[in-house]
Amino acid sequence: MTRRRSTLAAGRAILVYAGLIAAIDRRPYKQVARAQAQERTRDALLDAAVDEFYKDRWHRTSLEALSAKVGVTKQTLLRHFGSKDGLLLQALMRSGAQVLEQRWSAPTGDVQGTVDNLIDHYEEWGERALRIGAWQKSGPPVLAKLSQAARQVHYDWVEYAFGPWLEGLDGEARARRRAALIAICDVQTWWLLSHDLRLARSEIHAILTDLIERLLAEK
Repeated sequence: MTRRRSTLAAGRAILVYAGLIAAIDRRPYKQVARAQAQERTRDALLDAAVDEFYKDRWHRTSLEALSAKVGVTKQTLLRHFGSKDGLLLQALMRSGAQVLEQRWSAPTGDVQGTVDNLIDHYEEWGERALRIGAWQKSGPPVLAKLSQAARQVHYDWVEYAFGPWLEGLDGEARARRRAALIAICDVQTWWLLSHDLRLARSEIHAILTDLIERLLAEK
């Protein structure tokens, strides 16, 4: 009898131990899965906000509509961002960080690689860049400032990407070549080639590369 009780006690102990191990194993998995689900929800809300903002629907869009678009409740949105303005701020900050990361991945000293980077950027952000550019003249002050900041990012990118070709030039020659590179690489140039003229990416790449290489070869 004593032996039987000992066996049952040992069995129970094993079951309890196994349950503890299972609970320990499941807890990190559940925590990771929950964190990943929350991150997906957050990203989806940010995407929805950016989409509404750049389509000029932000002021007409309610928190209920934004949350419904993602398939969550208004309370979930508020838990993540606190308010509609908080959501927009975070969305614009994330967009800015994504643009900087993408544009500054351009290889310096490599014209073809730089043109690839430029076209990649405009294929993803070009239409939005055009909207941002229009705010400089027609938008409210806060959007006009955002537009000017975006222009400055483009100017800085030109100096970064083509720095090796600008370094040895004197003031006037450098300013002239920089201005030409800014114009060649502008979103309006890409839009003209890709949408007005409906050229394929390979043709756009060849045209931009040729224009840039000819410019950089000038003495």
